[in-house]
Amino acid sequence: MVVNTPEFGLPEDRRMPTTTLEGWRRFVDEDPIAFDLLSEEEWKDLDPRARDEYDEGRVNYHSELIIVETPTVRDVLHQGRLLTLVNRREISARRGLIVSGPWATGKSTAIKQLGRAHELRVHQRFPDHDRIPVVYISAPPNGSPRKLATRLAHFLGLPLKARHNEMDIADAVCEILNDAHCDLVLVDEIHNIQMGTSTGKDMSDHLKYFAEHIPATFVYAGINVQREGLFTGVRGKQIAARCVMKHTGNFPYQAEWRSMIALMENSLRLHHHEPGTLVRLAKYLHTRTDGSISSLSHLVRAAAISAIADGSERITRPLLQSIPVDHSTQSSRSGTTDDEKGEVGDAA
Repeated sequence: MVVNTPEFGLPEDRRMPTTTLEGWRRFVDEDPIAFDLLSEEEWKDLDPRARDEYDEGRVNYHSELIIVETPTVRDVLHQGRLLTLVNRREISARRGLIVSGPWATGKSTAIKQLGRAHELRVHQRFPDHDRIPVVYISAPPNGSPRKLATRLAHFLGLPLKARHNEMDIADAVCEILNDAHCDLVLVDEIHNIQMGTSTGKDMSDHLKYFAEHIPATFVYAGINVQREGLFTGVRGKQIAARCVMKHTGNFPYQAEWRSMIALMENSLRLHHHEPGTLVRLAKYLHTRTDGSISSLSHLVRAAAISAIADGSERITRPLLQSIPVDHSTQSSRSGTTDDEKGEVGDAA
């Protein structure tokens, strides 16, 4: 049996950034990568070249894996959908949504899934209309009003010249997005707007200008935005008065955690993995990752790829133990000895 690369490979254009219109549309339109395991007999009959291509396809699959719909994602989807409906006929004072929490707790994933779900609904309702229902950008670090306007222009692919000031760019962006029936603007990394600085205040004013001139629901995501001072001063109080807040965080060890692990385990494409192994290690995985969905996803994906590379075709406790997690998670567990970690895992 011959397995070819196009069948099992991962298209390069799946890596396009979502901060451009083309990249965002690919993200919205492309379904998650799928992979069907060969039967044991077919797998063993592969010649070396076909085996390499088959394994490469599985590596690509596990590098992406599924996005688990966590309670946070479900909550953001529900609240975001509700706000777009409430704001539909509003002329001013539209309500927004802020998703705030520590790093690597699923904020960007949640707002991107909200944007994707909304755009797919719009496509279903208006299949023949050339709309831009969703815009996704990140707030620039050490930014300025011009940098913020440029991020929006870059998403739309607008050509810019040095003589264009921030208001020239802003007006062009607003005109296009109004004509294109944009109704959801996603602004990530909102903690980059520092209200304690003059540039931060200017950026906040400029963002308010966009929110007033584009009839859309604005959704923001950032790291611990209250601590970063987003709500300080008059401008901060205006933002706080117009937005609903949703918090993200690490997950406690409970049924939901085990359910997320079960979903990940069911998505594995390994020939000798014993079903239920990861669920039985749920307590150990919680200890290793400190309840972080980001760290859990990395650990499972890395273990699956390692199992393909070493030929074991299964994820085991020793294999998981050999894979380092991110430094932040590792540091938060620094008070636990290796022996104590092992005892927790054995009890799972």
